[in-house]
Amino acid sequence: MEIETAEGQLQIQLKTKQKQYAVPDNPYSIAAGVSVTKLNTLINTLLQETDSSHKSVEFDFLVAGEFLRLSLGEHLKQLGISFEDAIDIEYVERFPSPEPQDCLIHDDWVSAVKCRDDWILTGCYDSSINIWTTKGEHKLTIPGHSSPIKAVTWISLDEKNGVFVSASQDQTAMIWSWNIGKNTVECLCVCKGHERGIDCVDVSENGARMATGSWDTMLKIWSATLNDPSDDQGAAKKAKMEQNKIRTPLITLQGHKEAISSVQWIDNDTILTGSWDHTMKIWDLSLEGLQSEIVGNKSFFDVHFSSLNRLIITCSADKNIRLYDPRGGAGTTHTVQSTYLGHTQWVQSVCWSSNEEHFFISGAYDNQVKLWDMRSPKAPLYDLSGHEEKVMDCDWSNPKFMVSGGADNTVRIFKSRKVAKL
Repeated sequence: MEIETAEGQLQIQLKTKQKQYAVPDNPYSIAAGVSVTKLNTLINTLLQETDSSHKSVEFDFLVAGEFLRLSLGEHLKQLGISFEDAIDIEYVERFPSPEPQDCLIHDDWVSAVKCRDDWILTGCYDSSINIWTTKGEHKLTIPGHSSPIKAVTWISLDEKNGVFVSASQDQTAMIWSWNIGKNTVECLCVCKGHERGIDCVDVSENGARMATGSWDTMLKIWSATLNDPSDDQGAAKKAKMEQNKIRTPLITLQGHKEAISSVQWIDNDTILTGSWDHTMKIWDLSLEGLQSEIVGNKSFFDVHFSSLNRLIITCSADKNIRLYDPRGGAGTTHTVQSTYLGHTQWVQSVCWSSNEEHFFISGAYDNQVKLWDMRSPKAPLYDLSGHEEKVMDCDWSNPKFMVSGGADNTVRIFKSRKVAKL
């Protein structure tokens, strides 16, 4: 049957995995032109009929694996689904709109952000690192690098001490120890070995090692512990290096042809990298070599793997965000699972939620941070507006806070109103 219009009646079956919102398992007949608003009214009316104390809840609706954003008839028409078949509609509680919090004002572009517990690390183009509370209180400005900071991340954090790493265009990464009570910081070591600026850094889950990616195309692995076990040089050389606080790499991995823009530990022996050479690579450190490769058609600016759904979200030298599934043996073609449309300029940064498997955020040169559900490729859930210049980095490591840094010299914080227990 050829679908000419989105008019007429449809038979639908309403389903949900959230048992507290289940409605009677009956077929319902509705107009094809029904909207999300009318479906919400229907679900809430049915729930109130079975429970008079039910308070209205906002739902989103999945039809054939995609969120409904048009009328039901238009959605089916776009997907080429017959009106004669009964339509399964899955409904889920809508992710609530995040609340804007503080704006953290810096002296220069903010190119790196990372939140852990109650603390936010930031890195700037004026070569400084800053520590803030999630409530917007500035704790410390840390000089040390001689070029813009491109990445920061925590190694460990407790009530008394924080250890973190910063990576810079000055070709070094520095490991720092912060005494929280005294609010003093000490540089523990300077990691030297790259021949061009470092663009990204990440620390293994067990905190033992860290990885850096650089414009020299090299991936380097370093000890992230306070005492570097890698130094098996002679005693005199070792003493000299300790005096100068210099740390050298444990492993250097060659394979990318252009700058490495993103690095992430998948587990304690596996690393994901994204590069300007149009490839993502997965490295096996137990073999000190390449495990698999995913080839794209543009430079990768950022890639991020989710430990919850095992998928990779990427952004490139265009306006689109792409979803990849890295699973598959050697020679397997990794096709793009979904493409997300909504930004109007290059997307610079992407980050999965750490506790919600379907959600991620993105930051772009259109001054926007957007919150997405991977099941809704045609439009984001929310625009997290506030930046007045391009967004350079975004982070959702702490489930409570979506944090972004930009060329307007600010960090913007949005608080999630839906924080499930980790």
